[in-house]
Amino acid sequence: MKIDHVTLLVSSLDKSMPYYDCLLPQLGFSKTTPHNWTDGDGFFFQFLQAHPDTRPYERYGAGMNHLGFSATSAEQVKQIRQTMQDAGFTVPDIQNLGGSQALFMKDADGIRFEITYYAPGAAVVD
Repeated sequence: MKIDHVTLLVSSLDKSMPYYDCLLPQLGFSKTTPHNWTDGDGFFFQFLQAHPDTRPYERYGAGMNHLGFSATSAEQVKQIRQTMQDAGFTVPDIQNLGGSQALFMKDADGIRFEITYYAPGAAVVD
């Protein structure tokens, strides 16, 4: 079996969707409905409104820590960072992890995305 979808609950669809509308096309996804994206190969991201009485995402708490994507080049990591920054989102500096170039971003709710280019011969960092 393979994973076929990830459902992300966000505190505000109005605040969160501009972020994902900018990020997901850069990662190879296309929009199928206002709150659903696909990679065209059977994998989907679905976004739903969180209930107002729930706790926000906490770093190092139990649950999903981040979603990681593998870039095809260090230049692609730089381009994604620049596009997100140009769109007005807060984007940290790219980190050099033993030759790999990693960008760690988070959306308005703190959901983290990692975009990493693994240089040939560089160790994969967990």
